[in-house]
Amino acid sequence: MTKNNTPINGIVIEYDSGIIPPPHSHVFRIAVDLNSKPLKIELDLHYTDREELSDEEIFDEGFTLDDDFSFKGEIDGVWTDVVSKFNSSAKWSGKSLSEAGITISPIESGKTGKAKVPADQEGWLILAQNLIQAIYETNKKELPLTVKYRWVENDSVKDCSLTVHFSNREVIFTTGNESRNLNWDYAIQLVKTIYTPDYHYDLAKEEPGKKRGSYINCGDGFWHELGKGVENIDSSYDAVGKIKEGFEILLKE
Repeated sequence: MTKNNTPINGIVIEYDSGIIPPPHSHVFRIAVDLNSKPLKIELDLHYTDREELSDEEIFDEGFTLDDDFSFKGEIDGVWTDVVSKFNSSAKWSGKSLSEAGITISPIESGKTGKAKVPADQEGWLILAQNLIQAIYETNKKELPLTVKYRWVENDSVKDCSLTVHFSNREVIFTTGNESRNLNWDYAIQLVKTIYTPDYHYDLAKEEPGKKRGSYINCGDGFWHELGKGVENIDSSYDAVGKIKEGFEILLKE
C-alpha cells in the first residue's frame, strides 16, 4: 500500500547498465502485475551504442545482431509471491541515480507512479535477471541451465548434474537414475559460486576425466578439472573448494 492507501497493482523495474562498453551495454524495462497468477509480465530489453561496432566485434563477444528482445505474456505463478515479498520488504535510498542502476516505480490503478531507487541494487538486479531468464525459458528462447559434475576418488566414479529451471524456480539434482528437487536459494548460491573462478579453456576437454579429481561442465560442452583448469581469482575466497564441497555434500546425501 502507498501512503495514501492506494493499492499497488504492480511495479515497473527499469535498469541502465551505465558506462559498460558495447556490445554489453543495455537497458531494460520490466512491468509486473502483482495481482496475477500466472504472473503477467512485460519485458523490453535493448542493447545500446552498438552502431559504433563492427559485426565481427559483436560476434567476438558472444552476441548476435538481434539480441534486443520484447515479451508480453505470463510466467509461472511462483514468481508472483517472490516479487511481491521482495517489493514489500524493499528499502529505498532516497537518492537519484547518477548513471547505472535500478529504479522501481509503483503501478497504482493502472498508472505508473514516481520512480524510486532501491537501496539493495544488487538484489534487485539479480531478481530482474532471474525474471528475464524465466521469460527466456518460458518463451523457448533459451533452455534451462544444466551443470554436470564428475567426482573420481580411488576406483569410484560419481556423476551428477544440476538443472536450473528459472521458469518455475525448480532445481533438479540428478545422479544415476535418481532425481530430487533442491532448495532454490541453496542451489542458486552454488551456481553463482560455479561461475566465480577463472576457467582455462585451453586446458578444457570434450570428455570428463577418469583420473582422481573433480571435473565440471558448465553447460557449454567443455569439461574442466577443478584446481588445474579452474583456478580461484581471489586468494581470499576459495570458490574452487566450495564447488567441490557443494557437490560432494549433494552426492553423499
